[in-house]
Amino acid sequence: MSQPPDQNKMRHLPNWIFASRWLQLPLYLGLILAQGVYVVHFWVELVHLVQAAFGNQEALQIIFAATGQHAGAAPTHLTETTIMLVVLGLIDVVMISNLLIMVIIGGYETFVSRMNLENHPDQPEWLSHVNASVLKVKLATAIIGISSIHLLKTFINAENYSEKVLISQTVIHIVFLLSALAIAYTDRLLSHTNGGDKTH
Repeated sequence: MSQPPDQNKMRHLPNWIFASRWLQLPLYLGLILAQGVYVVHFWVELVHLVQAAFGNQEALQIIFAATGQHAGAAPTHLTETTIMLVVLGLIDVVMISNLLIMVIIGGYETFVSRMNLENHPDQPEWLSHVNASVLKVKLATAIIGISSIHLLKTFINAENYSEKVLISQTVIHIVFLLSALAIAYTDRLLSHTNGGDKTH
């Protein structure tokens, strides 16, 4: 029995729709380029820190401007607070880079194509059971970590910020925290529901 003409015309549509997932590939390649920019930024900041530690006044001025330390006279040497702010900035770059890796690898594996890394010695542990829900929770957790670093930097350098800025950043961090808890709780409820459905 031959299929109706309309069905013959539509039989390739699901394949085309499924193939559209490859449109996300340029997005992930763009994130890899962004990762490269963060690598360059990290090394530029690190070089400035090392140069300032050896007394380079130009590097010292760049660091003080970047960390938002404008109070008092012009700096002549690195202080413990300045070093801490720069190091926290470097840690912030690393954490954002980790977030990019999770989005690139996890997103590609979940939404585009399998990477077939089961036998690769460097396969991330979380990639073996990654799905949209797991990726969402991990991203929320990573964002909280990044927000924590920003908040710590602000409190260390609190004298250069207004009370309004301090309160705003604290409130934003709490909102991130509550959002992550809500996402994790929702994912837990969905997991229990799916597990209960499978038992029936």
